[in-house]
Amino acid sequence: PDRKLDTDSPADMKWVYEKALERANQFGIGGVTYMLTMGVVKNIIPAVASTNAIVSAVCVNEAMKVLSFCSQSLNTYMMYMGSEGIHSHTFVYEQKSTCPVCTTHVHRMALSPSTTLNALLQQLCEGEFRLKSPSVTTSSKTLYMRKPAALEKATKGNLDKPLNELISSGEELTITDPVFHDTSLQLVVTFE
Repeated sequence: PDRKLDTDSPADMKWVYEKALERANQFGIGGVTYMLTMGVVKNIIPAVASTNAIVSAVCVNEAMKVLSFCSQSLNTYMMYMGSEGIHSHTFVYEQKSTCPVCTTHVHRMALSPSTTLNALLQQLCEGEFRLKSPSVTTSSKTLYMRKPAALEKATKGNLDKPLNELISSGEELTITDPVFHDTSLQLVVTFE
């Protein structure tokens, strides 16, 4: 052919199949099918079957350990590395006690009363939480909301206000951010 093979084109794949079938007939090779040709050209391997076999083997192995007490059973995580040989590694994930996603820990922050809401948001983005675009509410009011545009327009004026005009010391703030997906960060701000 005078152009590069497009493995996603049915016409190109049909041409490759026809040429493979022609060569197979020439050399007496049986079993050439369109699906097998596609598998070779696109480097498709039966991943589902092999993955199911590996998972089944791990389950049986763990059942044997539990029933016979021959070894310590899997704790929380197993990683299979089969690309360069057979190796499995088991380890326990540590849980950070202050993780905003997997704990209900209320975080505390001491700030100057003159700190602006914008400065607090910057601190949340650059500090340990690494937020992307936080929004802040209290139990009684919305301090700043990035979306929808109408709410951002209505609350944008609060960004330059000092925190002591917006909240009282020890008040709990709810911080939402795309980083958290379905959860939020609870933050108690005290004035120093």
